[in-house]
Amino acid sequence: MLLSQIKGPGDLKSCSIEELAPLAADIRQFLIEKLSVTGGHLAPNLGVVELTIALHYCYNSPQDKFIFDVGHQAYVHKILTGRMDRFDTLRMKDGLCGFVKRCESEHDVWEAGHSSTSLSAAMGMALARDLKGEKHKVIAIIGDGALTGGMAFEALNHIGHEKKDLMVILNDNEMSIAPNVGAMHNYLTKLRSDRNYLRAKDEVEQLLKKIPAVGGKLAKTAEKLKDSLKYMMVSGVLFEELGFKYLGPVDGHDLPGLIDSFKQANNVSGPVLVHVLTTKGKGYTPAEEDSFKWHGISTPYKIESGQLLKAVGNPTYTDVFGSTLIELAERDERIVAVTPAMPGGSGLVKFGERFPGRMIDVGIAEQHAATMCAALAMEGMKPVFAVYSTFMQRAYDQIVHDICRHNANVMFAIDRAGFVGADGETHQGVFDIAFLRHIPNMVLMMPKDENELRHMMKTALEYNDGPIGFRYPRINVPGVPLDEELVPLPIGSWEMLREGDGPVIVAVGPMVQVAEEAAEMLKREGVQAAVVNARFLKPMDEGMLMELAGRGQHMIVLEEASRAGSLGSAVLEFYAERDLSGLDISVMGVPDRFIEHGSIKEQLEEVGLTAEDVVRKVHKLRAGQNLRLAKE
Repeated sequence: MLLSQIKGPGDLKSCSIEELAPLAADIRQFLIEKLSVTGGHLAPNLGVVELTIALHYCYNSPQDKFIFDVGHQAYVHKILTGRMDRFDTLRMKDGLCGFVKRCESEHDVWEAGHSSTSLSAAMGMALARDLKGEKHKVIAIIGDGALTGGMAFEALNHIGHEKKDLMVILNDNEMSIAPNVGAMHNYLTKLRSDRNYLRAKDEVEQLLKKIPAVGGKLAKTAEKLKDSLKYMMVSGVLFEELGFKYLGPVDGHDLPGLIDSFKQANNVSGPVLVHVLTTKGKGYTPAEEDSFKWHGISTPYKIESGQLLKAVGNPTYTDVFGSTLIELAERDERIVAVTPAMPGGSGLVKFGERFPGRMIDVGIAEQHAATMCAALAMEGMKPVFAVYSTFMQRAYDQIVHDICRHNANVMFAIDRAGFVGADGETHQGVFDIAFLRHIPNMVLMMPKDENELRHMMKTALEYNDGPIGFRYPRINVPGVPLDEELVPLPIGSWEMLREGDGPVIVAVGPMVQVAEEAAEMLKREGVQAAVVNARFLKPMDEGMLMELAGRGQHMIVLEEASRAGSLGSAVLEFYAERDLSGLDISVMGVPDRFIEHGSIKEQLEEVGLTAEDVVRKVHKLRAGQNLRLAKE
């Protein structure tokens, strides 16, 4: 069957198993071609082509529930469920989402951009199914990386205890099948899952128990022998002990083998885990050779060579963080970098090469990472918890309970702060100011440029009075000159970057540049706006805030963060606590809704955080002021 003929998963049912292999090849070619223009998660999806085809061939979506962990490996699922014609818009504003999206299709039953949630979701859906008296299948697809998350083990434990009928597919793209044990695994899998074997085993045990005096002991001995063989020869013993029937390993690129394994799984009552071995980047040589690089690509590439067509420009804030951390670590042996499975994304690869013993990748385990950092700090080290803003949410309790309550000297390097572009609503870093600034003992900063970031890192290193964080965005740096000597910044200090008798724009991070642009536009109109770099989010510069209050100028707080609870809220709270009334303060930030995928520029435009928006705000304020004066 031609790929163009697939309008929905039902169209697969008319195919023979032999026809599915050419279809898999067509899907791979389609993905390679489309993502060469749009970018996206290429390697993960090339690795699950046969697996996804087999799922839709054997089961009936959306009646049967497919729950993809993270969801970035669901492109093939999108193709097979009627969205192939929208791939030109992948990860673009108002286009196809790069993750599973419930509003896109009835076949998308669970959304996730963070890992390790699929098993808990599967358990919830299985419980709901049974309570409602329904009979459909519930199938969770989780990668070996996501299985390192503690939440996944919590769910495995509960599922095995409850014995609900559901299937977990472990998509393992790291382990390979050893030839000398592969045949034994396949034999044991068929033996233990075959319906006739299961019935025969029960009959033998019942027969043994009927033998007077010794029957029960013989049955127990047989069970112990079975368990001993299982421990010696079955690699899935952990899952067996957790209450799952383990099937596999299965070649994830062998369609007949996958289909046969799913049929065997259907013969098992209770939870079953199918261990599927896949190759990340399968079918595209550059992606197979470097699946890390091709996991997620944000730029177009040449199909023939795999050359990424990156625009020439300044380094990213992440690059500057990584190089500066090496510079600081050369002089301070206390520095230890900690990352939850993001050494590349967090700019720590070169650090790990330079200091292999001081670079700790804990896997997808943000909670563990946070508590471990607290203990490292208590023992005199300087842990740097390098984490995306969106993933730091997962360690909130540990940040409160283990780091801030202990006042531990942990440095937080908070990457992807602000909008993140194509990854969309599950990854936006717009909430961390609101959930960090109210925690006692926390100090929080954000730089206006790369030079200030370097000084903030020095500030954090020299600070020994508790936890301190510096947040930075997912963009290229402005390209300002870098100071050779790094010096600590005074804690809680702001900068007056531009004086003026017009409105005062109090901005933080990349919004400082937006404020400067707006001030230049207003200057051409004869309005002299002042611009403040509010580089410390906590503590704030109380002296400058009091000075600004005394000026009587309208204040605009400009931030690429949640309007509720972030810098604007902090400023309003400051004045309210001091009973300072009559101040004209406006807050421009991210509204109370989730902002979907698109470019960062489009996201800023959508929420009204551009220089033009600031100018319009000033015009509106001045018009209101003039109206009040006229009435007086």
